[in-house]
Amino acid sequence: MEFSLTPDLEQLRAAILTLCERFDDAYWLARDRDGVFPHDFHAAMAAGGWLGIAMPEPYGGAGLGIMAAAVMMQAVAESGAAMTGASAIHMNIFGLNPVVVFGSEDQKRRMLPPLIAGRDKACFAVTEPDAGLNTTELKTRAVWDGAQYVVTGTKIWISTAQVANKMLLLARTTPLDQVRRKTDGLSLFYTDLDRATVEIREIPKMGRHAVDSNMLFIEGLRIPMEDRIGAEGDGFRCILHGMNPERILIAAEAVGIGRAALARAARYARERIVFGRPIGQNQGIAHPLAKSWAELAAAELMVLKAAALYDAGRECGAEANAAKYLAGEAGFHACEAAVMTHGGMGYAKEYHVERYLREVMIPRIAPVSPQMILNFIAERALGLPKSY
Repeated sequence: MEFSLTPDLEQLRAAILTLCERFDDAYWLARDRDGVFPHDFHAAMAAGGWLGIAMPEPYGGAGLGIMAAAVMMQAVAESGAAMTGASAIHMNIFGLNPVVVFGSEDQKRRMLPPLIAGRDKACFAVTEPDAGLNTTELKTRAVWDGAQYVVTGTKIWISTAQVANKMLLLARTTPLDQVRRKTDGLSLFYTDLDRATVEIREIPKMGRHAVDSNMLFIEGLRIPMEDRIGAEGDGFRCILHGMNPERILIAAEAVGIGRAALARAARYARERIVFGRPIGQNQGIAHPLAKSWAELAAAELMVLKAAALYDAGRECGAEANAAKYLAGEAGFHACEAAVMTHGGMGYAKEYHVERYLREVMIPRIAPVSPQMILNFIAERALGLPKSY
């Protein structure tokens, strides 16, 4: 049993941190203020071959797995890019895993290389206003008209739709009242984001202003048969192959934000002199930071365990969800402690910790709430009755 990164993963982490040095605090503060997507950061990651870190080598990826991707995404967030930097490339890392698992050879060769190279940007269109996490209740319909699927429906909290040209879309192809199981009758598509039939309305939000979140109003979007991933009606099973990797990666990002906040807080606590001594000498300052260090370290171990299980092809649902829960809470506590350590200056944008606190709410809430994670663990790990 190994509790430290291998030399190869340490080298990977160092390479990412070196690349991220080109995008400093001033860069991310500017993106927070102007709300412009970090295209140059995305392009730099693509040029370095990092967007395909977990994708198969025959299609231009590195084939390094989710463990390596988690190390990379933690480093991106930890560099100070926080969720703005991580979310700019997040979809590229895990999003098309259903294509890797269920796509035809033609689909893989057509869909994966442009995303890995950074020529395509994709959004992940699953969540709906009235369904939330109750995925089987999705109302978006995809109806076969003899030539193509015609899609109508509404999606919400769809990241990067303002800049995306592709969309991974889950829609119901068989009405819910006509299927044997609620998870049947959903189909998955990876297709062009046709703005003539998809209205994209941005949602003003608390943080991560440079990576947009949106509502999609889909009316008559036409999708050819060759853009359907897997069998018709099998979309729920397909999408599950992206869920555990997503939880692992967003957990890694939460740990990264927490470490960025903790480093800033510790430095401020060493340098800030009040009553003739550094404030970090006071246990009221030191103990919350020490507690955050311990929480982040524990969360990171669960992230690495979940990633190792996934890469080994073993069941990791409970571990992936636990990693997301622990990291979301630990990241939040670290960012909160960092703001409080700075006192009034923690509220000032120039110290960056207020941005971290705003952005760390994302991995705490999304893609699944902490309460639903606890429901999952109670049922699957402890054998307790389902509560919903």
